[in-house]
Amino acid sequence: MAVSMLFVCLGNICRSPLAEATFRAEAERLGLEVEVDSAGTGDWHVGRAPDPRAQAVAARNGVDIAHLRARQVKAGDFQRFDYIVALDENNLRDLERMKPAAAKAKLSLLLDHVPGRAGSAVADPYYGGEEEFDLAWADVNAGARALAEHIADEAGL
Repeated sequence: MAVSMLFVCLGNICRSPLAEATFRAEAERLGLEVEVDSAGTGDWHVGRAPDPRAQAVAARNGVDIAHLRARQVKAGDFQRFDYIVALDENNLRDLERMKPAAAKAKLSLLLDHVPGRAGSAVADPYYGGEEEFDLAWADVNAGARALAEHIADEAGL
């Protein structure tokens, strides 16, 4: 069973590319067939690589995200993806407003999938330093792992 997943934050240069990369790694570890992407609700970083601090935290954890490029969520994403996962409540609200009536995508927050963290946001590290990016990495990693395990359970893997 192939599953398609879109991770969404504000600018698509920090949290959502980290979530995309960690989910892809978890899916591979579990043997899931997935299509994974990330996007932002805003358009000001379209075409740019992830923030250098996001690239650094990913690299410290054995993941290369330098090849990723920011893009903005588009209406077609709600039909293309099975799941659209927001990194915070503001982006989830924006996605709910954008979602067409006939959309197939299920919307959620990433940390909704972590026991005891439902309703929590992955804090935006953009205005912080290395420590904030490490915290964001820990959160997206926990969320991606829990979400991948949930999908594997649903698929009977």
